[in-house]
Amino acid sequence: MANLFSRWKESLTRTSKAAFGQLASILGTSEITNETWDDLEALLLQADLGLETTSSVLDSLKRITRTDGLVRANELSAALRQELRARLSTPPALVFDNKPSVILVVGVNGSGKTTTIAKLASRFNAEEKKLLLGAADTFRAAAMDQLQVWGDRLKVEVIAGAFESDPGAVAFNAVQAGVARGVDIVLIDTAGRLHTRFNLMEELKKVNRVVGKALPGAPHQVWLVLDATTGQNALQQARSFKEAVQVSGVILSKLDSSARGGMAFAIQRELGLPILFAGLGEKPEDLQPFDPDAFVDGILSNS
Repeated sequence: MANLFSRWKESLTRTSKAAFGQLASILGTSEITNETWDDLEALLLQADLGLETTSSVLDSLKRITRTDGLVRANELSAALRQELRARLSTPPALVFDNKPSVILVVGVNGSGKTTTIAKLASRFNAEEKKLLLGAADTFRAAAMDQLQVWGDRLKVEVIAGAFESDPGAVAFNAVQAGVARGVDIVLIDTAGRLHTRFNLMEELKKVNRVVGKALPGAPHQVWLVLDATTGQNALQQARSFKEAVQVSGVILSKLDSSARGGMAFAIQRELGLPILFAGLGEKPEDLQPFDPDAFVDGILSNS
């Protein structure tokens, strides 16, 4: 467990230094003044918590200051940690009641979606789940090749189509193959698409519908991969995908490369979506179940 917390702390070093590095000087031994609140507001906004979350945190801290009679700025440190932790929910346990359980994985171009699917496959494979991968990102030959390489490595079957073929047909075939093979989980990769492109989002809706025709009730989960380095831009992406295909959970990729990890708070506050996994590095084992305590400790480790 200690080693896992150390991994979180190491991966969140960039966010901790860049976004929260000035916290110690703001919450020094001086008295709490209007300047303290102004500086704290600027820091939280810079950390990409978003305006609504920042306002909520500050309102709570001011209330605590009044009710507990806090005078010194350094007395706010523990309260801030508590307020941040309270705004992150512990992800639900993953239960795969359906056989197969079909998981549609979506996200914008460059979010790390296909790599994340490979890491998920590695994790589920280690848990002795029988898997099948659907390479429905038919617009990128590299994505299909990447999944096939991972499939070969993990001895997991990959259902693919020809380059630029109908992604809905590939998804349909993957689900039907999963039913026929009696697998536990079907993971379907989809083409990365800009959330602002109407025609591409409509196509994603079609893939979602087609999966339901192949197996009534599917997809059972829709997981959105968000690149943590994009900060608040990820919030609008999440909004659009949630509206299009009823996203059920979020995976934060590239958290180790980001100085903008605060967007996790905004995602939970404004969208109510659980963060299921976080990418803490490039290795398969670096995709870890989201741990709110380790996350908060990690981003505040340099404060």
